[in-house]
Amino acid sequence: MRGGVRALGRGVAGVGVVVTLAVAGWLMWVLPGPQMGAVLGFGPVDGVVSVSRCYEAADAEGYATGTDCTGWYTPRGPGEAAHEIVLDTAADEYRRGTEVEVRTARGRAYELSGTAVFNFGSATGLLLVPFLTLAAWLFACARGGEFANGDGYFLLSLVGLFAAVVLAAAAGILVGIGTAVF
Repeated sequence: MRGGVRALGRGVAGVGVVVTLAVAGWLMWVLPGPQMGAVLGFGPVDGVVSVSRCYEAADAEGYATGTDCTGWYTPRGPGEAAHEIVLDTAADEYRRGTEVEVRTARGRAYELSGTAVFNFGSATGLLLVPFLTLAAWLFACARGGEFANGDGYFLLSLVGLFAAVVLAAAAGILVGIGTAVF
């Protein structure tokens, strides 16, 4: 009897690991995934933005989020009409008339910039760390067939959240230096 309950507990925890990782992957795809892909340059260039003006952008709470630019977007591919677009977290405060190659995601244009890498990298890390920690704890529960002590996993989660922000900042700084030099 006890072996059957233990096997059931392992199965439930194993399913929990799969579900947790599936939800984390889905949230990554829905929330910061497309923007992060556009910022990092996955895929071909979608078009060119001819900048009309740049300004300091702010989030909903009023904190500065970097430089945004508005301009006229001309797509590379046929079938899409040219239109006005926002270049989100631009790498530089461009002068009027500057043409910037961009990739688009969710109605905005993106280019490789240190600020954008930090913003979307930290969002990605802060989203993934809790799910990965929960999946690790559930895996430990499945392996042992009973509830594992979660204290170490909580500490691991806190360290992971801190590391995600530090790694995003380091990546943003390196990209900022790289775009300034090249």
